[in-house]
Amino acid sequence: MAQVQRMSRLMIKTLRDDPADAETLNHKLLVRAGFVRRSAAGIWSWLPLGMKVLENVARVVREEMDDMGGQEVLLPALLPKEPYEATGRWEEYGPELFRLKDRKGAEYLLGPTHEEIFTQLVKDQCSSYKDLPVILYQIQTKYRDEARPRAGILRGREFQMKDSYSFDTTDEGLAQSYALHRETYIKIFNRLGLDHRIVSAVSGAMGGSASEEFLAPAPAGEDTFVDCPACDYAANTEAVTYVAPAAEAAEHPAVEELDTPDTPTIESLAELLGVQASATLKNLLVKVDGEIVAVGVPGDREVDLGKLGEHLAPAEVELVTAEDFEGRPDLVRGYVGPQGLDKVRYIADPRIAAGTSWITGANKVNTHAKNVVAGRDFEVDDYLDVVVVEAGDPCPKCGTGLKLDRAIEIGHIFQLGRKYADAFQLDVLGQNGKPVRVTMGSYGIGVSRAVAALAEQTADEQGLCWPKEIAPADVHLVAAGKALQTELALDVAEKLGAAGVRVLVDDRAGVSPGVKFTDAELIGVPQILVAGRRSAEGVLELKDRKTGEREELTVDEAIARLTA
Repeated sequence: MAQVQRMSRLMIKTLRDDPADAETLNHKLLVRAGFVRRSAAGIWSWLPLGMKVLENVARVVREEMDDMGGQEVLLPALLPKEPYEATGRWEEYGPELFRLKDRKGAEYLLGPTHEEIFTQLVKDQCSSYKDLPVILYQIQTKYRDEARPRAGILRGREFQMKDSYSFDTTDEGLAQSYALHRETYIKIFNRLGLDHRIVSAVSGAMGGSASEEFLAPAPAGEDTFVDCPACDYAANTEAVTYVAPAAEAAEHPAVEELDTPDTPTIESLAELLGVQASATLKNLLVKVDGEIVAVGVPGDREVDLGKLGEHLAPAEVELVTAEDFEGRPDLVRGYVGPQGLDKVRYIADPRIAAGTSWITGANKVNTHAKNVVAGRDFEVDDYLDVVVVEAGDPCPKCGTGLKLDRAIEIGHIFQLGRKYADAFQLDVLGQNGKPVRVTMGSYGIGVSRAVAALAEQTADEQGLCWPKEIAPADVHLVAAGKALQTELALDVAEKLGAAGVRVLVDDRAGVSPGVKFTDAELIGVPQILVAGRRSAEGVLELKDRKTGEREELTVDEAIARLTA
């Protein structure tokens, strides 16, 4: 017996127009269809139909996690400061971490992820190698103090997430747990009907080594990823690497200074000298934990500050200000060059390879220098891949030009290693009777994000169009309006429900057929069954919401079709 939901009793208010502040498709449609309502910036209430969809996503995730051997637990969202201090993440997370104090002055946080707390749990519960491996997971509300919440439920300050953690005694065991999660995630996203890509990623504040993201391509996505049209390479742009060319053996003329008045930008310099911006060397000054550092990239490229921050984490990276030049005569704003920067650490992109020659600042006002050769006239302290990736950049695997696309991150898997086990001295007694340090993996799925991603990927001009697995109902039964049509619709709904079909029946009185049909399209249940003009003959119209195909069926035929 499945539930029959009568819209005459359902708390639902659909809207004809998009919310004024909505920019993305999921934001517009989920609000208009009555699935969610905004409570505050980045904070959303889930309404009855929205809860059905959210719970269906969670059900699929739970079923597959249980099937792979995961054990579900539920840990608190309000967490003490001390475990996060032990790993350094109390500070590393920065302003995105919700911090608070209780009435006694003790400090807490609202959990964004739970590596520390799960590590402590396993330390308390597992003492022998016989207790491992173990995979624990939870589906829980997480918190992140987003500076600019946007895109509806896609980027909120409160969100639902499945986070799981594997605990093994060997690196080989960790690799197996990682592979098991990877396979399970593919099953989950296939069941949900999400078009997705698996891409190489960076670990960020999570720590660890191997890391992959599961991305759902969509114009509203906040992630940019690259895809190689010639091989299987795919990566988040922050994880793309550049293979440095071999050092050039050519002879270069001596450094020559050029009078270049009023050319503090690459564009103005290239125009004055009649050269391509790619022939110039751009030197961006940043502060790394307060120390000024120069970052060199070709003049036609931009520094990816996110990428730079990942390379230098947990150090804090910020741009210099005008005040930072005061008392530093060696730093001439707009005319910085790497030659002669003895007191400044110099980081360069691999494109600034040894033997390459550049036009760059001469560390004098209104003056640049040409024939400045890497390895001859200046040394690079650290080579880091820090440029913003562009379409056409060479694939690290095969050299073919890469393609760029936007996507929503729906999952992320990490091989954490022993970072957290070291912080909490998580050891178990090994087979030889000696302590063994446990190694961990961390694996996340955005449950509420998956709802937004599906809305983005499957919606059409009429509204939402849910896959059957997570739709709020299997059939949307519309009573066109007259008493006979409503009576027939309710009778068919009861029969379908008794056969295990989830039914949403629109039996609202005083609502025009046009509004009901529009709402049915907007809500997006896979099958729409209409009790309309031929109800007296016992004939209904069945419409496939996705394809738009329609056919007339008798009541018995419709029930047989929908219960098959």
